[in-house]
Amino acid sequence: MSAALSPTRRWASLAVLVGAVSLLAIDATVLYLAVPSLTAELSPTATQVLWIGDIYSLALAGLLVTMGNLADRIGRKRLLLIGSAAFGLASALAAFAPSAEALIAARLLLGVAGATIMPSTLSLIRNIFTDQIERTRAIAIWSAAAASGIALGPLVGGALLEHFWWGSVFLINLPVMLLVLIVGGWLLPESRNPDPGRFDLVSSGLSMLTIIPFVYTIKKLTGGAFGVTAAVAIVASVVGGVLFVRRQRRVDSPMIEVDLFRNPAFSGAVLVNFISVFALSGVLFFFSQYLQLARELSPLRAGLAQLPAAVAAMAAVAAVGFLLTRLGRGRAIAVALLTGAVGLAILAALEGSEQLGWVLLAVVPLGLGIGVAETLSVDAVVSAVRPAKAGAAASVAETAYELGVALGIAILGSVITVLYRFHLALPADVAGGAATRAEDSLAAASTVLAPGSAALEAAQEAFVSAMQATTLIASAVMVIAAIVAFTLIPNHKDAAPAEH
Repeated sequence: MSAALSPTRRWASLAVLVGAVSLLAIDATVLYLAVPSLTAELSPTATQVLWIGDIYSLALAGLLVTMGNLADRIGRKRLLLIGSAAFGLASALAAFAPSAEALIAARLLLGVAGATIMPSTLSLIRNIFTDQIERTRAIAIWSAAAASGIALGPLVGGALLEHFWWGSVFLINLPVMLLVLIVGGWLLPESRNPDPGRFDLVSSGLSMLTIIPFVYTIKKLTGGAFGVTAAVAIVASVVGGVLFVRRQRRVDSPMIEVDLFRNPAFSGAVLVNFISVFALSGVLFFFSQYLQLARELSPLRAGLAQLPAAVAAMAAVAAVGFLLTRLGRGRAIAVALLTGAVGLAILAALEGSEQLGWVLLAVVPLGLGIGVAETLSVDAVVSAVRPAKAGAAASVAETAYELGVALGIAILGSVITVLYRFHLALPADVAGGAATRAEDSLAAASTVLAPGSAALEAAQEAFVSAMQATTLIASAVMVIAAIVAFTLIPNHKDAAPAEH
């Protein structure tokens, strides 16, 4: 099986998996630069804009545990290929969505399809690369692809939006997924749990009951609309979580081995994954709008402006081995996260600067820090279990990641919206519907206020002030993640933790 693969086929297989995960990461951010143009065409509200960006990650987070276990049972390669075909179909639906509601629905389908791909790529790596040192290197490349894909999304989107309509950012998925289907079908080895036990539909439902109402409640709280439905949702989430954990302790074939969380390397890595991605995603979601709407860059130039972060994330591959050898896992992750926090703090200080170049340099330590931290934390999670449970472990790592994305956009996105409205002081001659639209978001303000007008400048200044405060909050969150890493994750100076 995978253990008998030649080195050439192992690394060629990795190239296919990296291509798939890169596309998923790009798809999480490729839409950011399209917000102004789709706002002009579809007229979504600020809440709908958040849902368009957030629903993709929310669907991923809600289904990853289920899909990771399904991959262990029916075959990781098989589920990857099924998900790739579905992802291509959903991309076509999103590209031609006639309304904001239709686009949200298409993004939901993309998230469902993506949930089948993410844990499959990581669990296949766990089984293809049986050597610990080689596996750490492979996961470093996988993590670099995921991290740089997030930053490359705006570049890809900018290049497409320079020449085509906003729906083109989804059509780019079709040839890539077709390539994954053809090459992956021929090259990738199949792997599954040889003794998976019966698939537990009850546990699957409980996992979704835990995650989805929780995110719904967070959205209501940050939007200042906490009511009966949100209260019911949080109670349902808590009850679902308790029942899920209790069931995992009782059933013969649990979806997640909850005792793994007693391992500091595992639980600390999952927590670090969540906190750091929470901080990063909340900032990145509005950074593209900052470049395009506040800095008035074209979509292509705004995408190019985020290239330093992608290059820095890819450079993390070279730094991982050195940091792991010199510092040990826990300290290396902590240092990487502190580097990212410093980058965010510098970014906050420079976002109001006249010199855009200094702003772009600030994202370099951010990309480097996240790249290193993600590599080592993901490696700690998937290496902590036996290969037969690789899909389940990968789903835990990816659930933490996607939940961090969803909550980062929901919470920090709502914070920046509130601060934008707080700082906004429109001239007296802007009233009625124009004032209402301008107060909704900077994207909406740009469609109703005249270019170069005092009103639009006031909206841009309010957005920049809101961005600075929110970026500082994200920096503080990153410091908390560093403390968690230093405290919980052991500092063994090896390539991977001991397996259980």
